Amino acid sequence: MSKIGIKRSITVRWAVNTLGIVILILAAVSVLTLFMARNYYVNTAEQYLVSRLETVSGSLSRFTGESAYRAEVRNIVGQFSEKDRFELMAISDTGRVTLTSSGFQPSGWLDMTDYYSALESENGSASAELTLSSGEHVICYTLLLPGIAKEYSAMRIMTSLKNVDRQLGGIAVLLLCVSLVIVLLMLVSGFYFIKSIVIPLRQISETARGYADGDFSERIEKRSDDELGDLCDSINYMAGALENTEKVKNEFISSVSHELRTPLTAIKGWAETLCELGSDDKETFRKGMRVITGETERLSEMVEELLDFSRIEDGRLTLTKGTTDILAELGDAVLIYTERANQLGIDIEYFEPEMLPFVYGDASRLRQVFINIIDNAVKYSNPGGKVSIEAFSEKGEVIVLISDNGVGIKPEDLPKVKTKFYKADQTRRGSGIGLAVADEIIGMHGGNLMINSEPGKGTTVRISLPCMNGK
Repeated sequence: MSKIGIKRSITVRWAVNTLGIVILILAAVSVLTLFMARNYYVNTAEQYLVSRLETVSGSLSRFTGESAYRAEVRNIVGQFSEKDRFELMAISDTGRVTLTSSGFQPSGWLDMTDYYSALESENGSASAELTLSSGEHVICYTLLLPGIAKEYSAMRIMTSLKNVDRQLGGIAVLLLCVSLVIVLLMLVSGFYFIKSIVIPLRQISETARGYADGDFSERIEKRSDDELGDLCDSINYMAGALENTEKVKNEFISSVSHELRTPLTAIKGWAETLCELGSDDKETFRKGMRVITGETERLSEMVEELLDFSRIEDGRLTLTKGTTDILAELGDAVLIYTERANQLGIDIEYFEPEMLPFVYGDASRLRQVFINIIDNAVKYSNPGGKVSIEAFSEKGEVIVLISDNGVGIKPEDLPKVKTKFYKADQTRRGSGIGLAVADEIIGMHGGNLMINSEPGKGTTVRISLPCMNGK
């Protein structure tokens, strides 16, 4: 993904998921506030109209004569004290306005919706919001009167909602300003927040591409102690691990190449010698064949070790388990290496117990582990050194200890010796995967392989395997 692609993607998602929702909420709150405010103002105005008109009509209740009744209606409408704020009207039974407090007779277009609604209502009253031809918005309330005089069958009061509309306009402007301020603050803080994410992501993207190309020299700058900072730490840790793996892999390839070249050189050299020599010198011929056979076996062991490691990596390593005599397998491994160790001037001392509990495992794989560990002990011992092998049972486990007084392992290398491809000493023969394979095999048996070492004093490998009967 490109730099712009990252920035646009995050920005768009933030705008849609966060800013868009906030704008919708602000719009909904503003509309709801305006609706509630308008209802409040209109209801207040309506209640005042009702109260005022009921007061007026109440003063008419004491009149029973038609002439006196007419005179009082004319007097009330003509002397209406709040004519500057309200319009008071007298309506005939034909729905025609006959008197107004302003003195102006309305024309025939005047909407009489509230009057007709009052005629149909049970309590003889109704209100309505109307829009005049001039565009002015008004609210009217009509109250039917006793039928004493037909020309004054109802009273109507009307007032303009211009102030209400003005007030609502002010509230709308205020809500708009508050919403704009909120959106502006969100934009500023949001883009600052997005920038704080995009810049590290941009660096992560660029650095990750370098890692993909095999350049592990760069590290990502940690700018914060949040989840993004943790991501930077994780990627930096991954880069270090990849760099180390790459280094170990290269060393492994170099080591394996050297290990393969040595026996191949010996095989080729002796094969050429034997071809030139012919069959007359039987002693030399036998010696050459022994070397070729030994080096071929060594190559076979190396290839088998590599195949085992490949199977472990792919999860294809399988065990053929059964009742296994650890003493027999360990004894075979010791026997195999005793002569080789003697040729190198290294003494193998085997403290063989009379018997050990059986374990449930793969006999050939366990023998492979013992051979590998003993081979390492011999390999990292100097001429005149000693390798000690001991086996015993303890707390439901069979314990095998293989110790040497060789070069030992440095403390910083000790945690890594069971890692694939790792070799603490590149001058010694071996591929660096033997311990990794051995540790995996022991783990598949439910056991444990532990290594203790001290530089210059030697190394002890402790292998523990669960007994079949748990004793």
